Amino acid sequence: MNPNPVLKKLGYSDTDKLVIIHTDDIGMCQASLDAFSDLWEFGTISSGAVMVPCPWFPATAAWCRQHPEVDMGVHATLTSEWDSYRWGPISTVDRATGLFDAEGYFHHREPPVQAEATLEAVWAEVQAQFDKAVQFGIVPTHMDAHMLTILHPRLIRAYIETATQAKVPFMLPRWSAELAMGMGYEPKAAAELGNLVHQLEKQDIPLVDSFDSLPLDDPNDQINLAKHKLRELPAGVTHFVFHPATNTPELRAICPDWPSRVANYEAFMSHEIKEFIKNEGIQVIGYRALHNLMRS
Repeated sequence: MNPNPVLKKLGYSDTDKLVIIHTDDIGMCQASLDAFSDLWEFGTISSGAVMVPCPWFPATAAWCRQHPEVDMGVHATLTSEWDSYRWGPISTVDRATGLFDAEGYFHHREPPVQAEATLEAVWAEVQAQFDKAVQFGIVPTHMDAHMLTILHPRLIRAYIETATQAKVPFMLPRWSAELAMGMGYEPKAAAELGNLVHQLEKQDIPLVDSFDSLPLDDPNDQINLAKHKLRELPAGVTHFVFHPATNTPELRAICPDWPSRVANYEAFMSHEIKEFIKNEGIQVIGYRALHNLMRS
């Protein structure tokens, strides 16, 4: 694939390595907001995304109103993955939309949403989440996708058009058809995605090149793992995501993967990582940089 045009527009060369250090699931619970607040103040992250349907969304919005410089996006949410801590759509109570599971919440996992939810319902829900974020005083810098659910070929149009109509960038890697097939897309869907990426760039929509993350299934040695991943960044713009949370009784009751979420937080609250980012010469940007490009 050709070099990302975003690089030169931001004043970098085609071989520079840029990274958006991004925190997911903000507002899912109190621990996620506390972690984000600490990390933002500490200076080792460059953006985050809020889950509007979740219980700690109002508190997250209040924090954003108090910190207008924050780089906060909308984490388009169509799933509710935990067993005893749930949330559901904010746009409808109609079970015929395919957005609900048997218990009246979002489905736990991606496949039922991707198979059953109507495009119209997904579109309305994502738009409602974006509008509610704005209503509560957040100025979204971007949109991204919880559990990547909405990046399914049948639903992705709702994601892209909601973001482009609001003139905000969205997390979508510049995948070719070949790369999309490597990510599990069927050949036809992969070809459509490759064509879509090409069309978006012809419209001067800024996209990231790649996606990487810290694991949620292994809390061990995350400082060194983060160093390795950041040191080995490819040329272009990487969306580097992790899921930080402070260690609370609530978090431990909600998430079986809580040790990794706490390890994510502790790794990026370490002076070791802060000094590594500074001394390694990593080019850290936020989605606000892409947002400004899109608005210009």
